[in-house]
Amino acid sequence: MIHLFDTLNGEIRPLNQRDEGCVSLYACGPTVYDHPHLGHARQAMTYDVLRRYLEWRGVTVHHVANITDIDDKIIARAQREGTTEEAIATEWKTVYDQIMDRLSILRPHDRPHATGYIDEMVAFIQTLLDNGSAYANDSGVYLRVHRVEGYGDLVHRSLDDLRDGAGARVEVDPNKEDPLDFALWKAAKPDEPTWPAPWGAGRPGWHIECVAMSLGILGDGFDLHGGGSDLVFPHHTNERAEALAAGRSFAQHWVHNAMVNIGGEKMSKSLGNYTTVEALLDEHRDNARALRLALLQTHYRKTMEINPEVMAQARAGLERLDAMGRKAVAAGVPTDASERDAPAVTAFVGAMDNDLGTPEAIATVFETIRRANGALDAGSEEAAVLVATALDLAGALGLFLETTGRDGTDRTIDDLVAARTQARTDRDFAEADRIRDQLTELGVVVEDTPNGPIWHRS
Repeated sequence: MIHLFDTLNGEIRPLNQRDEGCVSLYACGPTVYDHPHLGHARQAMTYDVLRRYLEWRGVTVHHVANITDIDDKIIARAQREGTTEEAIATEWKTVYDQIMDRLSILRPHDRPHATGYIDEMVAFIQTLLDNGSAYANDSGVYLRVHRVEGYGDLVHRSLDDLRDGAGARVEVDPNKEDPLDFALWKAAKPDEPTWPAPWGAGRPGWHIECVAMSLGILGDGFDLHGGGSDLVFPHHTNERAEALAAGRSFAQHWVHNAMVNIGGEKMSKSLGNYTTVEALLDEHRDNARALRLALLQTHYRKTMEINPEVMAQARAGLERLDAMGRKAVAAGVPTDASERDAPAVTAFVGAMDNDLGTPEAIATVFETIRRANGALDAGSEEAAVLVATALDLAGALGLFLETTGRDGTDRTIDDLVAARTQARTDRDFAEADRIRDQLTELGVVVEDTPNGPIWHRS
């Protein structure tokens, strides 16, 4: 059974399943109003890797990730561009989907839109009003935080501690009974979209959206709620508070991935180091796989550093994977053997089951690649099993051989390698050396094996 760090309990513990053999997962999705950045990519990739691994282990995963399609930022952009909130959300959801597809991130099984759950939100808020956990005034409806036992447990802070910092991270409103109280419903304002409600027209607050969607689809007591560590407070803290105040059983396990640093600093628009995923992917044809490998080499709860050196190292690692595949093909060794190397699989599973230990798991993959290369060079019968094991374990993490999308540069290299081989066959060694020098200038290393030459990038 996989064990994961639980933010609520502050310890690594088993991921218990409400329904045996099935994991219900809710991971917060994007607010769609701009280009996705590397923080979005890390969050989506973290839960993609978790889902892929669980499914590889034979567990059925019900993966839900919402689309926030009504929000202050969406409204502001729509007003700035003279269009509708729906148009902005549709445009940027399409961009988000295209980028996540380029990253080979599996789409969630359910992708509820916040505006599709307004009725459920209104009903939920009415429950909170009816039991005295919420109150209404001219600016909206608010949750009485002091009525929620253990409100600060997710961040391991008391109400008094949280009140001391209320001005820093939560909105201070004179209409609130308590600075920590937060909006369940925002009263209608001019030029903003609104929906009817018994206490007055308006729109939902951010936190109630995820509560309505997660419980509406996955039901009470679902297994796992995930998101970035920046969402622990106030978003996830307030989601949990709403559910508890309504007497509902919410997520049984909380997982949070760490943030992204660029050049040693936390990624931020204000610091000028804000990087979109699209910009990174356009820098190099293999940066999608390289970003995944870089993520796998960093534990999900540790800050991830992204810089040109990290990406170059990741691409070099991918070359080792791809070169093994080319070597196997050159040797006529099948890559789909049914048998697996038991020690490698045991080490891999042990690492992943210990709080999604991807750095150790990916190290096992590369050790298996090393052993596979040795077996291929020796012509050992063990080669097929090791190659298949390496590819299977890498695939469980969403890391695959590059078998499609070979560009013109790849085809040029193939032709040059073939020409060098022919020159050597013709004993025209001067021409063979000239071609090797040309390949070296392209950053390509040719390795002559008993089964013919293979190449990889240096």
